[in-house]
Amino acid sequence: MNNILSWSELIQFNNFSYLDIQNMPQTIITNDSPPDPKQNFIIAALPATDYNRVASDLKLVELPLGLTMSESGDHVKFVHFPISGIVSMVYSLEDGSTSATALVGNEGIVGISIFMGGESLPTSTEVQSVGHAYRLSRKVMKQEFSLGGKLQHLALLYTQGLLAQTSLVAVCNQHHNLDQQICRWLLMTLDRLNDNKVVITHARIGQLLGIRRASVTQVLGQLESDKLIVGARGQITVLKRRELEMRVCECYAVVKDEYERLLTSNRK
Repeated sequence: MNNILSWSELIQFNNFSYLDIQNMPQTIITNDSPPDPKQNFIIAALPATDYNRVASDLKLVELPLGLTMSESGDHVKFVHFPISGIVSMVYSLEDGSTSATALVGNEGIVGISIFMGGESLPTSTEVQSVGHAYRLSRKVMKQEFSLGGKLQHLALLYTQGLLAQTSLVAVCNQHHNLDQQICRWLLMTLDRLNDNKVVITHARIGQLLGIRRASVTQVLGQLESDKLIVGARGQITVLKRRELEMRVCECYAVVKDEYERLLTSNRK
C-alpha cells in the first residue's frame, strides 16, 4: 500500500507522543487488488442485493496509528467498517485524563451516531492499532438505514453489542482489580487483531484504561514473571492465552458471548 506512515514517523517511544495528525485527511487507497470489504463481519453478512447496492460507494481508507477519526460532539461524515486494526472510543475529562469505553475491530462499525439519530457522541474515536477500513458516506448510510433492510438490522444488533461492551467496561473498571482489567483489555484487543501480539506502550495502555503508567508496568511485569506474556519496547506478546483467560474476570466472556449471540447467526 502507498502512503503508509512508518513507526518512527508516528511514535516517539520515550513519551509516546503522537504526531499532530488529528486533522490529517484519510488517504483513499486505490489498488488493482484491494482487500475484500467482506473482511468486516457486518459487510460479510449482507445479502448479495444489499451488498451490491452499496459496493461502489465503499471507499478503502488507511487507519494510521493515533488518528483521531472524530472528536467528541462531531457530526461525523462517514461510517467506517474496519477490516483490520482497532479503533477505540475514548472519553476525555476536563482535567485531561482519558478512558476508553469500547473497542471496535472488524466485527463492527465506527460512526453509529449517523444512523442512531443523535448525530454525535460524547466520545472521540481514535485509532489504537494500525489498520484499514471501508467508509460509507453519511448520505448513503442513512438511505440504506431508511430501507429497513439487512444493513439496518445488523447495525442495530451491533449497536446493542457495543452498548453491552460499554456497560461491562464501566462495571469492570469499578469492581475488578487492575490485573483483571488489563487481562480483559489484552484479550479483547487480541480478538480484534487475530494475533498474539499487541504493538503498544505501557503509557498508552494507561491512557486507554484510565490508570497510571506505573500500575500498568507493575501488572504486566507480574504477567511476564508468570510467563503468560513477554514484553519488548512498545510490544506485548501473549504466550499462554488459555491461562490469561483463566485469570480474567467474567466481563470478557460476557461481552464476547453477547457479540457472538447477536451477530454470529446473521453471518452467511
